[in-house]
Amino acid sequence: MKRTATAHWAGNLKEGKGELSTQSTTLSQTQYSFKTRFESGVGTNPEELLAAAHAGCFTMAVSATLTQQGITAGDLNTEAILELDMAKLEVTAIHLELKASVIEGVSEEQFKEVAEGAKANCIISKALSVPISLNVTYA
Repeated sequence: MKRTATAHWAGNLKEGKGELSTQSTTLSQTQYSFKTRFESGVGTNPEELLAAAHAGCFTMAVSATLTQQGITAGDLNTEAILELDMAKLEVTAIHLELKASVIEGVSEEQFKEVAEGAKANCIISKALSVPISLNVTYA
């Protein structure tokens, strides 16, 4: 299986503009620029998309692990917080903040074990070479 995305850029770094598109067309010529990446502006940026991909992958991995154990998850909400070192221009970490509703018969310890496994084994986690931290709110 292959998934694709495309990027187009025109102009110099600060005044140039680009568009990102995905195979699924969920992103279709979605605007990105220096301002949307390093300041504030309307559009997206690669780091935001990486955080979204990680949050989505991790959350599905938690659900998959629970499903394999015969358990149906309630609400799973993950925020992925990507840290970017502007001086080095490198991603230094991603912190996953998971908030999940309590599942009858599943202890907090059991749930955290599932979450740690998902953090280590989701496809995006495996693709990254940065430290990945995790915080679980189980309430």
